[in-house]
Amino acid sequence: MLQGHQTWVFANRPVIISTGTVGGPFEANGNIPKDFDILHDDMWLGQASFEKAQQTLMEEACQIALKKSSIEKEQVQFFMSGDLIYQITPTNFAAKTLGLPFFGLFNACATSMESLALAAMIINNKGANYILSGTASHNASAERQFRYPTEYGGQKPPTAQWTVTGAGCSLVAQQGTGPVITSATIGKVIDMGITDPFNMGAAMAPAAVDTIEKHIQDRNISPDYYDLIATGDLGHIGREISYDLLVDRGLSMDEERYVDCGLIIYREGQPVLAGASGTACSAVVTYGHLLNRMKAGELKRILIVATGALHSPMSIQQNDPIPCIAHAVSIEI
Repeated sequence: MLQGHQTWVFANRPVIISTGTVGGPFEANGNIPKDFDILHDDMWLGQASFEKAQQTLMEEACQIALKKSSIEKEQVQFFMSGDLIYQITPTNFAAKTLGLPFFGLFNACATSMESLALAAMIINNKGANYILSGTASHNASAERQFRYPTEYGGQKPPTAQWTVTGAGCSLVAQQGTGPVITSATIGKVIDMGITDPFNMGAAMAPAAVDTIEKHIQDRNISPDYYDLIATGDLGHIGREISYDLLVDRGLSMDEERYVDCGLIIYREGQPVLAGASGTACSAVVTYGHLLNRMKAGELKRILIVATGALHSPMSIQQNDPIPCIAHAVSIEI
């Protein structure tokens, strides 16, 4: 059911019956290593390229989600995913391996909640019984495309963020045991004129604020309805900007309830500058750390607001500003 202008409310309460999370060596040394199903000690994952390693991360996350459920792959109707690389090729190849009907998606780092929102909508309307929804990213593949290859050793400013090497996948079903997806707010593209690709947090913060504001208005609730509101990958800078903007718009909340996945995944002292980013950032934190906290009874209602910068190497080279988007999905026990 559409509520307000941008929000779906899912009366049939689609269920996340299982998840799979995979990370790399940097994530293994991070803040939440126990919330991963698999952690690799090699950035290459035994593959010939970083893009093939990213494909492997996605395949493993899907396989884990299936293994942790009682569902066979043949029972799954759709695979919904995307990534940051040209034409989402690592995801396309992972879809080939899985052999499932495939929706290829791109909303940059907002892809995690874009895929979950669409999966919930299809499940809610009985368009499928089971859907695999997820995304993956790899630090070295993203750096090579959007900035400088890691091997180049280019120095980054303190506003830059560290792309997560990992993959997160959820298995969404009509029935079962697990957290339920209660609503989703689909964001609009917001462009504040920022052109610096090394300051993604500042660029994405207004999009996160716009989507959170619309979600609160559409559902006619207060921010305190949620035990936690978690943005995707704004980092230190974007998180502070977005919090101040929310307060300015009259949406004040306890600062401890407003967190960022890009500040959760790594520990203090890791050289991640302003925090984490990448399509896998919100996916692994949500499907690993936050859902584990829900299962432990620490959280009952959370709102995940995945943020994405919709630029490309070409648009940056042509001095275009960076358009951004955010999608919000509410998950409840």
